[in-house]
Amino acid sequence: MRDAHSGSRPASPDAVTIRVPFVIRRRGGRRTMMISGGKVTAIAKPTGYSNTAFVRALAKAYRWRRLLETGVYSTVAEIAAAERVNDSYVSRILRLTLLAPDTVEAVVDGRQQNTFSLAEAMLPFSVEWSSQRPPAQSRAVPTGQ
Repeated sequence: MRDAHSGSRPASPDAVTIRVPFVIRRRGGRRTMMISGGKVTAIAKPTGYSNTAFVRALAKAYRWRRLLETGVYSTVAEIAAAERVNDSYVSRILRLTLLAPDTVEAVVDGRQQNTFSLAEAMLPFSVEWSSQRPPAQSRAVPTGQ
């Protein structure tokens, strides 16, 4: 049987190939790596926590924005009626699409400040990405160094 990784490339005399058979499984919501010896090694997860409500709100926001941009719905009121939610809720969630990309990435990866929550993101914020900082960072008081 031919190895999937062998390909047609000639092996370099300095190259060393190490193959470790493993399977990635979910256990308790975390991904784990199962190595052939039966050992369980947790895959490194970013520090912090993944705020599920925040991530879901971001997903809704970008989905609703795409529906508006593609013309599926022409107003916030139409989205609200289709989703059976209040117009103001749709507007507040849509505003999350104005967050800086690095902030969105941090939330999705679970690297956001523990004090930066969906409730705080729903408060009015600057649309300029350079001036957007989670409230915890802007309130931070320097220690006496």
